[in-house]
Amino acid sequence: MKILIAEDDPNIRFGLAQALKNEGYELLMAENGAIALELFQAQSPDFVILDIMMPVMDGYTVCKEIRKVNEQVPILFLSAKDEEIDRVVGLELGADDYLGKPFGIHEIRARIKAIAKRCCYQQPKAESSPQSGFMFGEWQINPNQLTAVKEQEEVILTLREVTILEYFHAHPNEVITRDALFNIAWGYDHLPNSRTLDQHISKLRKIIEPNLQVPTLIQTVHGLGYRYVKV
Repeated sequence: MKILIAEDDPNIRFGLAQALKNEGYELLMAENGAIALELFQAQSPDFVILDIMMPVMDGYTVCKEIRKVNEQVPILFLSAKDEEIDRVVGLELGADDYLGKPFGIHEIRARIKAIAKRCCYQQPKAESSPQSGFMFGEWQINPNQLTAVKEQEEVILTLREVTILEYFHAHPNEVITRDALFNIAWGYDHLPNSRTLDQHISKLRKIIEPNLQVPTLIQTVHGLGYRYVKV
């Protein structure tokens, strides 16, 4: 797997590169966001690690530009900023996970392996049938197009978001545990202190809930997980 590392701190960049090289990954290195974007366009890496605060072009902008042309490549943000709003912004721009600095080498290795196992990187079966659309509240979800449509409005979804909605749709009115959602959408049990699932649910609610202040479609079941309420 070819990994692009965009990090302006040379100590972190080369330390991370050495650790991942020992795991057998092919690496591309960038000291700022502009170089990172050029390398992505020229080399088509399989995985992207982005620092947020970089010169010339920040990680948010790089992520946004990547998602204009590639919705599936995994993106992991690294940042010393640890406010929830920063994580939410990154995820809403299309990142798959967020890791705060300082971080341990073992943790980032685990994150990379876990994210790389997500469903969009599994090869489809040759005889698999097309995924049919379904209604989720007032929205028509189209898995093959990765879209949600309501009247004249269309929203682009990520494959992971569609996977979560499909799972809810297949299990209406059931309590779905957090672990079950992680396993179906990420392919791994969640890492400690990760708020990734909550932030993905928050993003989906902004799209599909009639009233974001009082969610009626995806309800939180405290201490367990979530429930899709289908009337």
